[in-house]
Amino acid sequence: MDICKLPGRFLSASPLQFNHRLRKLARIPKFLIYANAVSCYKSERTDQDFQNPMFILGMGFVGQFFAQELLNEGWIVSGTCTSMKKRRELEKRGFDVHLFDANEPEISTLNTLKCYTHLLVSIPPVVGLGDPMLQHGELLRTMLMGGNLQWLSYLSSTSVYGDCGGAYVDEDYPASPTNELAKLRLGAEQGWLNLAHDIGITAQVFRLGGIYGPGRSAVDTIIKQEPLSESQKRRISKQFTSRVHVADICQALKASIHMPSSGRIYNIVDDDPASRKEVFAYALDLVEKKWPALIKGITAPERAESFFHKATSRGEKRVSNARMKKELAVQLLYPSYRSGLQSIIDQMEILL
Repeated sequence: MDICKLPGRFLSASPLQFNHRLRKLARIPKFLIYANAVSCYKSERTDQDFQNPMFILGMGFVGQFFAQELLNEGWIVSGTCTSMKKRRELEKRGFDVHLFDANEPEISTLNTLKCYTHLLVSIPPVVGLGDPMLQHGELLRTMLMGGNLQWLSYLSSTSVYGDCGGAYVDEDYPASPTNELAKLRLGAEQGWLNLAHDIGITAQVFRLGGIYGPGRSAVDTIIKQEPLSESQKRRISKQFTSRVHVADICQALKASIHMPSSGRIYNIVDDDPASRKEVFAYALDLVEKKWPALIKGITAPERAESFFHKATSRGEKRVSNARMKKELAVQLLYPSYRSGLQSIIDQMEILL
């Protein structure tokens, strides 16, 4: 397979982050470092010896979770973030991270992309600009043409469907975004699919529901006793919200690597669209059962009102995951917010 000489350094992870097979392979030089250039060469080793390298544009919540899973399975993973503070935090966790501004990308970083076989794009659009990477579309095409890239996936959002009056929607349902960011998401989907087509690689779009997981859930919000943001309060009034556990997002991504389908769009959601009010009620019940003393300071009238003000009758949408299950053969680890939140609280320990 093709291996690359990358600028910068490749961080070695702690023994806890690599399995025995990868630690053995890590002693075999795969990347040679050049100061101002990128050079790829052919390795005599086979795909059975180590996995292909993955580059993640945007090491946010999903990107970090996915990167850790791939590292645990023996992949070589690199990614980007936008601040030095975040970079230092990620490096402490063993990630190889490039400081990267998508508005003014460094040529050297773009150059490294051609040496990776897999690329996950997890950078959101910017109002007034659109997708910050696609504004450099021609440069990306030039950089990636003839490189090693085989698989590209863009993380989008179910917000592109707009308000569907509570109807079930699948990937063939006409997208009708109602806000600027959702409109930009829809444009970015097509932009990344077009770019992949132009350079002759497989590309998929994943429309994600509301993302939650360890450290980012209704349970975490309650325990931290953080006030809800205005956007969160607005979402409480929605009759239906489709959501998905981050571990199931990673399941779908890995399935598409093994069963790529160029140009395909997938809804990545669980089986149980529900209101935020319902989810927070369940989360409060879980917290109260595990830590009765903790919940006392959260059930004050002003907090209860923040969580449970009366829901409106305006429907939103219920998003179908049938294509994901059929074509990617994904069996959800957490088919409902109930199993997802239960798993999160089971793994939590708090010093009261």
